Amino acid sequence: MLKFLYMDKSYLLGLGFDCADGHLRITKGQNFRLYGGSDKTHGLMQERAIKFTEKLKIKRKTLDEISTREFIDIAHSVGLSVSVPKSKKKKNGGGDKNGC
Repeated sequence: MLKFLYMDKSYLLGLGFDCADGHLRITKGQNFRLYGGSDKTHGLMQERAIKFTEKLKIKRKTLDEISTREFIDIAHSVGLSVSVPKSKKKKNGGGDKNGC
């Protein structure tokens, strides 16, 4: 029988791609899922995800309840880098300044 996973809430997702020792590292927390990475990388992801979760608890909010700005602020405070896409303004019917 196939089992499907339906996520009914938001999670932080951590992906590590620097594993050379053949170990498959997976950590699941209340607000996060971490996959892969070397021992060092996975440990850093765990540390930062736990700190992020602690900050949410202090605010008494879940990931689903915080704004984008709050997410970015918390992420930066625990050492995570966040890339936020810039909104595209339509000029003459098309995307960015390069016409894409």
